[in-house]
Amino acid sequence: MDRNSLIRRPFVYSNRNAALWIIAINVFVFVLEYLFPGLLLQLAMTPVLVLHGYFWQPFTYMFIHDPQSITHILVNMLGVFFFGTQVERELGSKEFLLYYLLTGFLAGVFSFVFYLFTGGAYIPLLGASGAVFALLLAFAALFPQAEIYIWGILPLRAPVMVLGYAALEIVSQLFSFQSGIAHLTHIAGFGIGWLYFLVRFGVNPAKRFFPRR
Repeated sequence: MDRNSLIRRPFVYSNRNAALWIIAINVFVFVLEYLFPGLLLQLAMTPVLVLHGYFWQPFTYMFIHDPQSITHILVNMLGVFFFGTQVERELGSKEFLLYYLLTGFLAGVFSFVFYLFTGGAYIPLLGASGAVFALLLAFAALFPQAEIYIWGILPLRAPVMVLGYAALEIVSQLFSFQSGIAHLTHIAGFGIGWLYFLVRFGVNPAKRFFPRR
């Protein structure tokens, strides 16, 4: 980082297990949903409600999950655990938190604008997937030689896996596969994470994915 640039000035390194705290907060909110059924309406991001004063929703949506699906929160929190902890260890907790919260928030804002102008003003958005996809991008950029075993069998380099997921999300969005899944938010998280690396670190993830020898 360029220490003379405010945008690129690094934080003092520390590792405070912020990823584990994020998991704990998400689980806590998931439990609260059963005690207070109206919480989902308050915290999920519904564009028409944002227009009527629920300005916090583009931020809080990433901390609430579908109470009818344990898989929803389980998959997202496993992503934070396996990839987020490694990203935090490499970047430090302050940088990790800025990256996670900012990419998740901007993915929510992007989705808000898109849904608002495409007839989805009443569709609620919830879940940490946008921020988790940004974490996948960060992991692949920081550890391009790492291998991920798909289904515990097929080894893939992290960049290949991440680009494969991104391509799948784009195809799913275009052809409306699994319409109950916020593919656009996933894509937005991926793209905003890419921009974060360019602006904050001056690093093009593509050059980390496929370095020239």
